[in-house]
Amino acid sequence: MHNRARYLIFFQYIGKKYSGVVSVARHQPGKTGVQDHLEEALQRLKPLSPVSLLVSSRTDAGVHALSNSAHFDLQRRNNMPPFTEYTLVEALNSHLSTEQIRVTRAHRVPSDFHARFRARSRTYLYRIALGVSNYNHLPLTECDLCWGLRNKVLDVGAMRDAASLLAGTHDFSSFAANSHEEVYKSPVKTMAVVSIQTGNSFAHSYFHREMPLLELTFRSQSFLYKQVRRMTGALVAVGQGRMSLSQLADILEARDTRAYPQNILAPTRGLFLTSVDYKESDLQFSDQLTSTENAKG
Repeated sequence: MHNRARYLIFFQYIGKKYSGVVSVARHQPGKTGVQDHLEEALQRLKPLSPVSLLVSSRTDAGVHALSNSAHFDLQRRNNMPPFTEYTLVEALNSHLSTEQIRVTRAHRVPSDFHARFRARSRTYLYRIALGVSNYNHLPLTECDLCWGLRNKVLDVGAMRDAASLLAGTHDFSSFAANSHEEVYKSPVKTMAVVSIQTGNSFAHSYFHREMPLLELTFRSQSFLYKQVRRMTGALVAVGQGRMSLSQLADILEARDTRAYPQNILAPTRGLFLTSVDYKESDLQFSDQLTSTENAKG
């Protein structure tokens, strides 16, 4: 049908209240994933048939996203024309207004577009606040949005040396938690970026308390389960002096999930998926292409 359209949407969320991004309502009564709410909003647009999202990047419960993505097919009733991208974004956000989920943009894409497999890279940011002896020492704007450490200072130089060990192409088996999905994934990943920046929270001046922030950035085409949280935990352990560079190198070289110390995993609350990148040409929809596809069908 010519009015059936495939869309790619970009969306953001605060992960605290959700059981991860993918749908869990059917398997865990009383809990919802971000996908459940997005699909519910899509159903309220009264499509001809139920709409199912395919999310590009899975995130766990408590993990946030500034820009995740997903694709879906939507066909309107009564042969009505496809939604414009602007109308789709506005309509979805209207139905999501009570949730901590927002759709930021939409693209109509070719019918063979795949949000997961067409992604060129994914970027994660991990935020760490220093000098936080208890939860009340965090400004309201930072609660559940960073990992608060008691340490007032970390050895950032050593952490950057450690980051250089993780950059590039490696077998990251030691930095992957066991998961049934990992059996089907290659543990070899290329980390295009592993970097550490220092700064302060924008609320620093208003909270009247020193609170330095570290931001750890990781970019790769794909990641293993809990890989970013494990790498973050290891980098922090180096910064605290609890792990040496040679010990980190040994963990990486072991290529065994059991080699990773279980007491240094970073919590979910400081982790953000910040971008999923595609080729610009992949996001360009062609009416002529659609007409050709329909003729073949």
